[in-house]
Amino acid sequence: MPELPELNPVIHGKLRLALLSLLAGVDEAEFTWLRAKTGSTDGNLGAQLLKLEEAGYVSVEKKFVQRKPQTLYCMTESGRQALTEYIQAIKQLLGAAIAQ
Repeated sequence: MPELPELNPVIHGKLRLALLSLLAGVDEAEFTWLRAKTGSTDGNLGAQLLKLEEAGYVSVEKKFVQRKPQTLYCMTESGRQALTEYIQAIKQLLGAAIAQ
């Protein structure tokens, strides 16, 4: 039996994977846009984005626009690499499952 690939535990969470997938397709995204796209609560979204930030997979910029706070997130190069490796591991895992 071939050795199964390790799945990155930071990315493997459902919401974190969704966030990285969304961020992969845009230059940057506002917190409110990510919340609307994922249907997540503010607290859960903030916690998952913090985990991705601590891992170095996303960067955050906080600023004010017309006196209103705005938080922008973008995927880092490290995050893009980690997501690519995660997708490759999933493909390898699925390939092993299909081959059986």
